[in-house]
Amino acid sequence: MFGRRRREESPAPAGEVEQAERGERAEPARTREAGPWDSDEQHSQRERVDLGGLRLPVDPGFEVQLNLAGDQIVGAVVVFEESALQVHAFAAPKRSGIWEEVRAELAEGVKGAGGTAEEQQGPFGVELAARVPADGVAQPVRYIGVDGPRWFLRAVISGRAALDAEVAATLEDVVRDIVVVRGDEPMAPKEPIELRLPPEARQAVEEQAEQAEQAEVPDLKPFERGPEIAELR
Repeated sequence: MFGRRRREESPAPAGEVEQAERGERAEPARTREAGPWDSDEQHSQRERVDLGGLRLPVDPGFEVQLNLAGDQIVGAVVVFEESALQVHAFAAPKRSGIWEEVRAELAEGVKGAGGTAEEQQGPFGVELAARVPADGVAQPVRYIGVDGPRWFLRAVISGRAALDAEVAATLEDVVRDIVVVRGDEPMAPKEPIELRLPPEARQAVEEQAEQAEQAEVPDLKPFERGPEIAELR
């Protein structure tokens, strides 16, 4: 997914020369042909919901829900044509990806719950095609993983899109246009990258809470908890 630039095409940047003089190893330049994108990379300017750690592309016909762990937002769900795309972003080591390890953990968890899981090639590389027991029925699910620079994005496609390639293509395009904002703070590998409500949604929540308090009725929420397919531990 990431490639080295040809060093003969242009001289090394001054920063790399300074690193070499100090005996430090320069980090290889990364080139990307498609997303999901890191926030420091060049990417298309289009409408996205700003969730802090994720910028999620939205189109007409999409319904966006949020995954909550207590009061913390840890993931987002895009619902489209009887299908769901669930995305979570996690911290990852600087010099290695974690999708291979996570994929094995997911497969073990699915099989332990009585389901099936096998690897297959997908548009983002190796993915996991699974059937997960739910209400006595084996539901088809696709687990997709993308290793980025110091982050890992896990996407889960369920519902009709897990079997319908045409519907799946729409949700795959969402994954390709996601922007991950890792931040510079130290984080342990597999630690969720924290998300937050966009400003307009936070304002709506505050206004609804105030109205609910005044009317003495339960608080209303603009987002619902999305379906949890599996947890990354």
